[in-house]
Amino acid sequence: MGSRGTLRVFLGAAPGVGKTFAMLEEAHRLARQVGADVVVGIVLDHGRAETARLVDGLEVVPLRRIEYRGAGFDELDVEAVLERRPAWVLVDEYAHSNVPGMEREKRWQDVEVLIDAGINVLTTMNVQHLDSLTDAVAKITGVRQAETVPDEVVRRADDIELVDIPPALLRQRLSDGRVYRSDKIDAALHNYFRLGNLTALRELALLWLADRVDEGLERYRAEQGISQTWPARERVVVGLTGGPEGEQLLRRAARIMKRVNGADLLAVHVRASDGVASESPRALAAQRSLVKDLGGSFHIVASEDPAGGLLEFARGVNATQVVVGVSRRGRFARLLRMSTGSRVVRESGDIDVHMVTHDYAARAVRALDRRDLGSTRLLAGYALAVVLPAFIQVSLHLLHTSNVASAMLLQLSGAVVVSLLGGVWPAVVGALWSTLLVNFYSTPPVGTLTIADPQNLLALIVFVSVSVAVANVVDHAARRTREAAIARAEATTLSDLARTAARADDPVGTLLREALHVFRVRGAGLYRVDPRSGELTPLATTGEVSVVGDESVESSAEQIDESLRLIVFGREVQAYERRLLSIFGVHLGVHYGVQVKRAGGALGGTTPAPAPGPVPRSAP
Repeated sequence: MGSRGTLRVFLGAAPGVGKTFAMLEEAHRLARQVGADVVVGIVLDHGRAETARLVDGLEVVPLRRIEYRGAGFDELDVEAVLERRPAWVLVDEYAHSNVPGMEREKRWQDVEVLIDAGINVLTTMNVQHLDSLTDAVAKITGVRQAETVPDEVVRRADDIELVDIPPALLRQRLSDGRVYRSDKIDAALHNYFRLGNLTALRELALLWLADRVDEGLERYRAEQGISQTWPARERVVVGLTGGPEGEQLLRRAARIMKRVNGADLLAVHVRASDGVASESPRALAAQRSLVKDLGGSFHIVASEDPAGGLLEFARGVNATQVVVGVSRRGRFARLLRMSTGSRVVRESGDIDVHMVTHDYAARAVRALDRRDLGSTRLLAGYALAVVLPAFIQVSLHLLHTSNVASAMLLQLSGAVVVSLLGGVWPAVVGALWSTLLVNFYSTPPVGTLTIADPQNLLALIVFVSVSVAVANVVDHAARRTREAAIARAEATTLSDLARTAARADDPVGTLLREALHVFRVRGAGLYRVDPRSGELTPLATTGEVSVVGDESVESSAEQIDESLRLIVFGREVQAYERRLLSIFGVHLGVHYGVQVKRAGGALGGTTPAPAPGPVPRSAP
């Protein structure tokens, strides 16, 4: 078999813009200027004299006559075109459905046969026939297209030419009788061909074609090994840490986009292999919703290197701008390690980076420590950092041991113990305090903070560095151990949850009762959300539930989908418990749907809710 032929598509923004006319003009140009062998496979002039005149001078392959239900239909004769084997063939109405009984269901499938045979094809179609735009076009025009072409088929075309004219001019052509017969003009002008409809269809065509151009550009960059971004279109990438500052970053990115027409917004959260150790599921859910409201897209990327993962994503989508937040870590922590934002700025290359300040800057370490370890352990760690080094030094004094190496080794062990209890920052405090004690009691001249021997100074510096490094490693390992324990507990809970719910006659009620024990709350309820008013109606409850929105009652909510919400009462669910609460919600949503179907549309078997009417939306 020879080489595959090429496909050129004349894409019309709306009927009547002149796509068939443009195809015929191109056919004459090929025949006249290039000397190409061009034939007409099928061209429909729809009674338009200008279009019919352009067929003159071109060889026309006879159509195939098909009888169906007592009527005759003219279709493209693929076999006749294959036998004639021209260089180019004109095939109008690419999205056309063939008459039943033909070899192939769609005309675009006939075109594939011709292209596979090495014949080049010129074809036409309107943007409303693209499969992905069917719903959008139906909402705009009120007409759902029955004949569609898969987008990937059209995107494979070697060339797509947009045929378009201003909506006002198209309406004028329609009024002049150059598109439809006179008996159809008034109805067309007041329905499908309204000015707003035509403007929207034109915008759809431009956006779809712009995406196709972007795909071609990305394909070319990949084939040529080009890694730097080409700013053919503005794309703003927002880096989200999973913290509460994300909404401020997204709104700042939205303001940046207002200065540029047609810009794309992409939000990306880089997640490390340790999962959601430092992210807030509630914050990410809210940010995902905000991205959707802003017309952007939300992405999650797995990478151990937040800055590298963010930049790799940005380069992959050919981004022109990146928005990141100022580090939430303190100044001292930033001195020890460069922040993610600073690394993005340093390694961004030709991508513009916006470093945005926010309300949570330089507060993360303290907040994360409290969240992971609890304030009690943190305070105990700081207390131990003060007491333990002093105790070790007193013990050494009582044992009459003043050897610097022994003192440093024991104090290093103390730093490890402190890090196990209170984390890295109490260990740092303990290491500095230990250094002063070793210097005062064990380093000549003893009894002063003066260091006579430079080697002892070096030893103390190394001691502090090693203490901090070891404490950091121990702290990191301890946190991962705690996270692994939490994950195991979650897995066990979910396994028991699935078995219990599967065996229960009332799985929804069973799940709600299990939630009381798992989350240590006094009440739980499944609520329906009114999409228009936002009001919440209780569907099933257990335990002591309160009126949703009562600020005096602690509660936590998990949005299951657009219409269902799980709410627990009695305390605020912590960040590390959010993932488990979310999975509870998923199970509830599934079992509720099954139970409603079995009950014929009514939820049965659950504890009746104390407040049958809707409640205000002021839920958390």
